[in-house]
Amino acid sequence: MKVFRFGFVFSLIALAGISSLAQTQKKKTEKSLLWQISGNGMEKPSYLYGTIHMLCKDDAVLSDSLIAAIQNTERVYLELDMDNLLEILGAMRNMKMKNDTTLADLLNKDDYQKVKTFIESKETMLPFSVLETYKPLLASSTLLESGLPCGTPVAMEQLIMQEAKKQKKRIEGLETMAFQMSIFDSIPYKVQAEQLLKYTTTTGDQTEASKEFNDMMDAYKEQDLEKLESFIKKGEDGLGDYEDILLNNRNKNWVTKLKTIIHVRPVTIAVGAGHLPGKTGVIELLRKEGYKVIPVANKTGNKNVI
Repeated sequence: MKVFRFGFVFSLIALAGISSLAQTQKKKTEKSLLWQISGNGMEKPSYLYGTIHMLCKDDAVLSDSLIAAIQNTERVYLELDMDNLLEILGAMRNMKMKNDTTLADLLNKDDYQKVKTFIESKETMLPFSVLETYKPLLASSTLLESGLPCGTPVAMEQLIMQEAKKQKKRIEGLETMAFQMSIFDSIPYKVQAEQLLKYTTTTGDQTEASKEFNDMMDAYKEQDLEKLESFIKKGEDGLGDYEDILLNNRNKNWVTKLKTIIHVRPVTIAVGAGHLPGKTGVIELLRKEGYKVIPVANKTGNKNVI
């Protein structure tokens, strides 16, 4: 289901290297992607899981603990309700830049040709003639997916949705497609185009972005949120001025909503792993609100499932 890439591209961008974030942690974060939320008057615990939006099929497996979390809660919250066809169709209509802007309007002739040649050399779902009309950060995510060392990328959200449906759990979204698409219009298209240009800059046998993405994938497989946070802090790629739009404000809005949701019923929340760590991450924000947030062993074949 290729449309997942567009719906969840924000966290992917965050993990791939938003620059100069100022978060620091006083103690090392325990390694897990699955966290239990309790306390503060909650009757039953809820669970928070960090996803990544593109994995090779062999690596995309739900742990026994995550399956148990879905089973033991009443609903599943994703960043978006990707089961809503109207939401998806609405997003697809808003992927293009406004005012008939194209990549040629944003880059000089040489840089435009460089990006064009690079994209045309890749096996992307959409041709360059279409991608050059899209908001450039969407085109960037397309390039990252084409760089996976497999022909069958899978979105963790898709697997979580399948499990939720199997267990007859209702799926909800913390945001709407319209809101996510509006964020792309809050970041100047020229800044996005410069980011796309960086993705095509080759060092050795791979682009800088591809190397960072591969390192990030390794950190995700290790369930090392602290290392993932280091990728968010690393580099100066022109998006640092927009960290509030891409990460911090969204985290705060989610926690505000969750403070009501988790007191009504137990839920499983699955959002991009880049939203979890750091002082302005969802874990710490929930703790500041008085909740107990602790890691849960997140392994297949785990005997101590929830």
